[in-house]
Amino acid sequence: MSDEDELHRLAARRADMRLAFRSHLMAYVVVNAGLTAIYIATSFGHYFWPIWPMLGWGIGLGAHAAAVYMDGEGMRDRMIAEELEKLRRQRMS
Repeated sequence: MSDEDELHRLAARRADMRLAFRSHLMAYVVVNAGLTAIYIATSFGHYFWPIWPMLGWGIGLGAHAAAVYMDGEGMRDRMIAEELEKLRRQRMS
């Protein structure tokens, strides 16, 4: 595989990761807007119960965002490179 092919594969993978995060974010917004609408329609002015799914899911969404945007090279990419190196060393032994 040429360097250009490898760069294209990596770029495609990173683009896929960003698209997956955007889909996750949109699902979060739509579902939590729906929960808030239910709250407004049924118990507005009382205990704001939608905060719990928002917070719980928000933690997962934050972790997803960190994995996609805050890790420059990407932890998975580094782990793959490390495993490839181990396999190459084992093959040469």
